[in-house]
Amino acid sequence: MQREGPSPPASTILAPLRNRVFRSVWTATRIADLGRLVQTVAIGWLMATVSASDLMVALVQAASTLPTFFLSILAGAVADNFSRRGVMFAGHCLMALASITLATSVGLGFVGPWLILGLAFLAGCGLALNEPAWHASVGDILDKRDIPAAVTLMSVSYNVVRSIGPVLGGVILAFFGPLTAFALAALGDLAPLSAIWRTKWKVRSSPLPRERMTTAIHDGVRFTALSSEIRAAIARAALFGLASISILALLPLIVRDQMAGGPIVFGILLAGFGMGAFIAGMSNGFLRRITSQERLLTFASAACAACCLSIALTSSVAVAAISLVLGGAGWVIAWTGLDVSVQLSSPRWVVGRTISIYYGFAYGGMAAGSWLWGTVAQNYSLAWSLGGAAGALLLVAATGIVLPIRPWEESDQENADFHAPELALDLTPRSGPIAVKVEYSISEENIEAFLGCMRARRHVQSRAGARDWTLQRDLQTPSLWTETFRTPTWMDFLRLNHRLTIADEEVGQRLRALHDGKLPPRTVLSIERTTDATRARAQPGCRKVFAFTGY
Repeated sequence: MQREGPSPPASTILAPLRNRVFRSVWTATRIADLGRLVQTVAIGWLMATVSASDLMVALVQAASTLPTFFLSILAGAVADNFSRRGVMFAGHCLMALASITLATSVGLGFVGPWLILGLAFLAGCGLALNEPAWHASVGDILDKRDIPAAVTLMSVSYNVVRSIGPVLGGVILAFFGPLTAFALAALGDLAPLSAIWRTKWKVRSSPLPRERMTTAIHDGVRFTALSSEIRAAIARAALFGLASISILALLPLIVRDQMAGGPIVFGILLAGFGMGAFIAGMSNGFLRRITSQERLLTFASAACAACCLSIALTSSVAVAAISLVLGGAGWVIAWTGLDVSVQLSSPRWVVGRTISIYYGFAYGGMAAGSWLWGTVAQNYSLAWSLGGAAGALLLVAATGIVLPIRPWEESDQENADFHAPELALDLTPRSGPIAVKVEYSISEENIEAFLGCMRARRHVQSRAGARDWTLQRDLQTPSLWTETFRTPTWMDFLRLNHRLTIADEEVGQRLRALHDGKLPPRTVLSIERTTDATRARAQPGCRKVFAFTGY
């Protein structure tokens, strides 16, 4: 990994900017975000003027977020198996193509609701490719202790841009028209392409061949499903996105129907939202020191609920702007906490996939929420829609009882060192299945501690790729315990061991401390063979065994 200068304190939000590569890509990304937010204002207002359907206006948010839901796990597998820098470049190419096409279409006078939604969907596809690769690259570029500061900085800076972009977009719309807004967005999308092209960063390469995409997707889903911290963050993100997106999805309708305003009013309200996000982001380190992450998420949901109720009941621009400051604060506190929780819970080998699954459910929740609250607004009223969203946000605040977000832990997610054992027989990467047995000698007084370690061991091994994990006790020699599991192939066995992190290895160290033998626990590796005559001729040999100690 690339490192530059002395390591700054993790609590310093600007510390990641000391890294030249991060600073360059981050700055270019913010430039593109500014153009995209100007474009978002123009698209929202353009859709509100070319379509009388409230649902079509709300679907602009859905069209841009749905690709992340559908392509999330594929994009994450691509980010973990190919050059993350190359994946980021491809994603920004799609976003630039969408912006240039939209600017050209508006310039030629060929624009309609479905074209707007289609190009928003294309830009969303680019975002779906870029986001997992970019967020996973943060851990490649920076030291681990700077990741919380980097995630907070990325969120805060985006919301600073959010406070400027809508106002700028409103001014550009009012004085220059939508074509200028779309042209500026297209130019802004070229900045990340230039930055990514000019910068490079080192990534720890795996000594193993690249995984097949189907296997990579399966392994990413399995790891996520077996990681309670990541599961909780994903569930909370989906629910929070479902409820909180109502604020942004319905804001154009609030300005048009409830306040009888135009682009300037729309920009002012979005600026209030961005200002609240900026204030909360700058205070994030202080807030984390004085209270738990779970309480911050509860506060964030309650703040967004209060925002929904307030803008549903007022026609005053000033009151709505103040309410949106509160909503923006809740928005950035929630997303920053959930983002960092997933980042710090994910080893480097799977971080692209866990982040992509997280974003898939988060954006899927936003897309569903955009459709849901737009439908309620169209069939009933804006007040009913925002009131329902407020109630949903209060329920989301209460989900911490069953889906708590644990405090961020500084466990080391770097891969542990592993050297493949020498075998007495030649195996190909596809040879298998491989059976693994690890024998322990445990005294009676250490059994409870041993079983507790084995529960953690099962979790660690299973999410890294172990199948059919069992723990057996010898009936004739009760002090002898055997851990067994299988992998489909020899390559899967190697991948499993390369995936184990330094934190995972601590479980093995505790088990070795409980082991009574003079030698380390004995490991036996076997390859299973069928007794079927036809298959036996293709794969001669009944059983191949290799034993060693210290696995």
